[in-house]
Amino acid sequence: MSRRLAEVAAKVGVSEATVSRVLNGKPGVSEATRAAVLTALDVMGYERPVKLRGERGRLVGLVLPELVNPIFPAFAEVVGGALAQQGYTPVLCTRSAGGVSEAEYVDLLLAQQVSGVIFAGGFYAERGKDHAHYRLLHQRGLPVVLINGAIEQLDFARVSCDDLVAVNLALNHVASLGHTRIGLLLGPADHVPSERKLAAARAWFGQRGLTLDESLVVHSQYSLEAGQATANRLIEGGATAVVAASDPLALGAVRAARRAGLSVPRDLSVVGFDDSALMNLTDPALTTVRQPIEPMGRAAVDILAALVAGEDVPHDELLFEPELVVRGSTTVVPRASAVAS
Repeated sequence: MSRRLAEVAAKVGVSEATVSRVLNGKPGVSEATRAAVLTALDVMGYERPVKLRGERGRLVGLVLPELVNPIFPAFAEVVGGALAQQGYTPVLCTRSAGGVSEAEYVDLLLAQQVSGVIFAGGFYAERGKDHAHYRLLHQRGLPVVLINGAIEQLDFARVSCDDLVAVNLALNHVASLGHTRIGLLLGPADHVPSERKLAAARAWFGQRGLTLDESLVVHSQYSLEAGQATANRLIEGGATAVVAASDPLALGAVRAARRAGLSVPRDLSVVGFDDSALMNLTDPALTTVRQPIEPMGRAAVDILAALVAGEDVPHDELLFEPELVVRGSTTVVPRASAVAS
């Protein structure tokens, strides 16, 4: 017991006597210090006293699909920091092949009496997935916030990057460089953000009296390797520019071009999406559409906190505008291609 007191006191920066007063429910401790001590207990893996276990509601689940794509650790950092500032402790849950499923994580979080759950990049965005665990959360009345596009049947608060603006930024950029053979490297066909990007691209071409060449639209799983394999079809189809639905997909297209003996950007311009970590250090540095991670993550936490407090929060989707970041992976269309088109 004394060792636990000392470790928690050191973690929070208070005296052991203060920790003891919190654990024994004694007065004379500020609410901020009390919350910090209880949070430290959870983080360090110590069991709370029985009479305090009902306060595990200061935990919030943060469910991510993976941590390989650097956009998800970026979301975790922003959301985790914003939760801590509001007195919550994030419980990070990430899926892996053969590991704990998203539905199993939901069961675990419910067992921990979390105050709410924030999802980013989950099955809520894929029409073909099982959504029973989301319906369970809705039935329980647990506050939930979804980051980026979700299927229409899920009635939760949503915070998203505007896919329409993102596609317009990318297409306007490559078109300004003279490209007309523009390929789209998207996520799975039933993935809502990719559906939105495809619809936005069709509208963009239609507004210019053009028709999107469907042979230059390909779908892929969200990984560099899958992006590389799928981008080969765009290269074989004569695309001079590729607009990808994520940075890993864009890097896959760069690799595919090099394997085909092409140079990026001289022979193929590539635009990503996210502006995740280190995209300015790739070779070439990646032109991409930046998701506003900081404001999106903080908005998700603010909405969740309002829901936890019992406030009436509209479930309309809150859209954030992205930003085009031009780097070295795009340039003017190759002369031969420009003449041919």
